[in-house]
Amino acid sequence: MNLFVDRYPDEARVVRAALASSFLALLIGGIMGLIQGLHRTGYLQIIQDSTYYTVLSLHGVAMVLLFTIYFLVGFFQWAVTDSLDRSSEDIRFTNLWYILMVAGTLMATAALLGGFTDATNLEADVLYTFYAPLEAHPIFYIGLVTFIIGTWLAGVDWFRSWWAWKQEHPGERTPLRAFMVMTTMLMWYLATIGVAAAILFFILPWSLGLVDGVNSLLTRTLFWFFGHPVVYFWLMPAYMMWYVILPKLSGGRLFSDPLARIVFVLFLLLSVPTGIHHQYVDPGIAEGFKFVAMTNTMFLLLPSLLTAFTVVASMEHGAKQRGGTGRLGWLRALPWNNPAFTGMALAGLMFAAAGFSGMVNAGMNLNYVVHNTLWVPGHFHLTVGTAVALTFMAGTYWFLPQITGNGVFSKRLGLVQVLLWFLGMVFMGNAMHRAGLAGVPRRTADPVYDGVTFDTALGSINELRLQIALGSVILTVSLLLFMAHLFLSWFDVASNPAPDNGTIPEALSGPENAPVVLENLRLWTGIALLLIVLTYVLPITSIVSSNGFFGPAGTLVGTLYEFGVWLVSPLAGVIA
Repeated sequence: MNLFVDRYPDEARVVRAALASSFLALLIGGIMGLIQGLHRTGYLQIIQDSTYYTVLSLHGVAMVLLFTIYFLVGFFQWAVTDSLDRSSEDIRFTNLWYILMVAGTLMATAALLGGFTDATNLEADVLYTFYAPLEAHPIFYIGLVTFIIGTWLAGVDWFRSWWAWKQEHPGERTPLRAFMVMTTMLMWYLATIGVAAAILFFILPWSLGLVDGVNSLLTRTLFWFFGHPVVYFWLMPAYMMWYVILPKLSGGRLFSDPLARIVFVLFLLLSVPTGIHHQYVDPGIAEGFKFVAMTNTMFLLLPSLLTAFTVVASMEHGAKQRGGTGRLGWLRALPWNNPAFTGMALAGLMFAAAGFSGMVNAGMNLNYVVHNTLWVPGHFHLTVGTAVALTFMAGTYWFLPQITGNGVFSKRLGLVQVLLWFLGMVFMGNAMHRAGLAGVPRRTADPVYDGVTFDTALGSINELRLQIALGSVILTVSLLLFMAHLFLSWFDVASNPAPDNGTIPEALSGPENAPVVLENLRLWTGIALLLIVLTYVLPITSIVSSNGFFGPAGTLVGTLYEFGVWLVSPLAGVIA
């Protein structure tokens, strides 16, 4: 057998642990999502309105951070180890970063769960976007920092393997999967500068009572420095699956290895200098800076369009290898009875729809219409909720046998599960977008106000509420099916042996056709840093000059002095 678990048992154990953590977070977050969907639509309200925000925070953190990133680190560990064909440089270090991530998760989750009871002062009802003026217990922020440090060390682990491989293979092109991991992690290191600075220097000291306040606009800007590129941190493992696994399942090969590399380099360059487009309505940022962010965001359409072309061309090649003919007739030759293929193909289709709503979010004038309405969560339920989540679940049907040695319990059950998820998200995504256009707000437990009516262009608000509730129920049924199927497959209840299908075929246009300059990751990282400086230095300087580091009391010089005193005073106390 050529299974990953047979060749690299220690690494497979870490991958399994990461995926188990990911799917546990998915289960918790999904249940919270059902409670939300039924509560705000009025069909079943088992919690108080005040508790809704605890549920919303747990749903957001579990789904958006824990589920996605745990899956990413597990999948990336497989990708690096398998593509470089070498074990981790030190499996103890690999175990360390996973343990740190778990420790951070437990701390942050404890604070989130504390919001359900008054027996403790723990709480973190700060939603997924945990910026000021909402304030959580310090343990929440400490947990997030610990979790992120774990991801940083995971990147170090993979770079160590890559550097060792480069020493042994001088002049060779980095295998595509490893290249994708390296560029993704470089983007992640740049993106997390913002959230690390916001938490460590401002929000955590404020939560601990070491400073009296924070500059809310500054911490908000630092959060969105991280908050938009984290979207691509979720998406890039999904992109890798579309580039690597979909062509194989289609029966063919990737159309172009060089195009795939260009796409990931573009994400490295363009992901971070876009965050201010989330702040179009913030009055403390000049319109010119917002226009620059909008322009940068529109450039991100390019890697998405390149991906659509490359992946569809690869699927067409595979279908024609299977006997498909005609301009569109080849679609019938694709393996639609395979849940891994069907789930990922439908996720890609939904991502195309999400791209159109994302263009509305990115445009300044149109954004003013949909900002803070249900349109926005409708958009990211199509991105992270479908393009990412459905790809991860569907890809697991192919990926799981590689790390467990056990085959999938039932392809038919898997097919039902992915179709149900797609159907549930069609209902929910459609209703949320339409409700947003009617002005229905997001982040509210009970969006009904005295004397306020919401008028829809088509249908009624009650119909949209029904769609959201129905979508929530269907998605939960799909999630429970997935968890049951995962359990049956993982522990081999059916004694179903794994197929030996882990080999990834070479691309039609291989790495030798890629420009050599693509291998120069230092160059691309340097350009990415330059773009970040050009995009963020002036607006952040303006924000600090107006209101200081810790609020409106003081000039830039005064707040720098205040900041220096805060840093030095603990050390002075120790010396004394």
